[in-house]
Amino acid sequence: MQNFWDTLPKPFFCLAPLANVTDAAFRRIIAKYSKPAGPAVMCTEFVSADGLALAPEEGRQKLLCDLLYTEAERPIVAQFFTASPSHMEKAAALAADLGFDGVDINMGCPDRVVEKQGAGAKLILNPQLAQELIAAAKRGAPTLPVSVKTRLGYNKDVLEEWLPALLAAEPAAIAIHARTRKEMSKVPAHWERVKRAVEIRDEVGSKTQIIGNGDVHDLDDARTKAAETGADGIMLGRAIFGRPWLFSSGKGSRAGVGLPFISPEREPFPELGFRLRVLVEHAKLYEELLGDVKSFAITKHFKAYVASPGEPGRPRDGFPGAKELRIALMEANNAKEVETMVEQFLAVR
Repeated sequence: MQNFWDTLPKPFFCLAPLANVTDAAFRRIIAKYSKPAGPAVMCTEFVSADGLALAPEEGRQKLLCDLLYTEAERPIVAQFFTASPSHMEKAAALAADLGFDGVDINMGCPDRVVEKQGAGAKLILNPQLAQELIAAAKRGAPTLPVSVKTRLGYNKDVLEEWLPALLAAEPAAIAIHARTRKEMSKVPAHWERVKRAVEIRDEVGSKTQIIGNGDVHDLDDARTKAAETGADGIMLGRAIFGRPWLFSSGKGSRAGVGLPFISPEREPFPELGFRLRVLVEHAKLYEELLGDVKSFAITKHFKAYVASPGEPGRPRDGFPGAKELRIALMEANNAKEVETMVEQFLAVR
């Protein structure tokens, strides 16, 4: 098995799989603007293994759009969700055929539709099935490492029982969102439990990589959390919104060379014209790659690229007119309209 996880320098920093966010278009933008460093690992947004196995050809082709990737994104991991070992085996085999570097199983998603199938976070309540899914993925893609993304528990923290059950199936890596499913993202992530996860892994003598996830603001924060917990890697998710250059940031490094940063003394953030034109580039790429199968649903990105002064979590990003521009962009129907609005805004600044 070609386990790329074991070759990564530690601590490594990877891009979390985010449904309807880390699609093919956004990952290409991230790969471009997070150079020269970039995330150590990228994951696709989760894809239904059941859909790949059962959907008619038209539906299957739409799902395959979620598995588009470029060489610049390597190592690239395909994430699937299902409660069916046979469907997981087929999905893993497909990932191998498509040239992915790894397979990840979603065991943490709280979406009710996913949970109704017995998949996502519901698997925390069924450790035996979770083990069977890992084994099935390994059968389907015997040359690829299989990893898992999960949480501390469902209604309560059961890390002491849940993690050993996963480790017994010998996945290559386990990413732990340091909250329970019940907590969602309503409370601060319990990073002391990531430290405990590392201890449990070491106590049982496992070689599985432990990756911490939850409330990571930037690479400096990631380095701090890695040092405090002993985690092999840190996964960044919501911090990537509006900041495709996130993985090129960090004090004391050459990361982000060539980007027009405001100031080298603080976390890099490109000047306004550059930032908004990346937004336009993102919109055009989304339309090019996914316009035939998905609606122009990237308004969530507009909100992040165009933040208002003083917004929670974005105190440095605001600029005069941000609110008005954002409201206008929310009405855009295509990338051309986005480009026109942005250029008109910049022309009068």
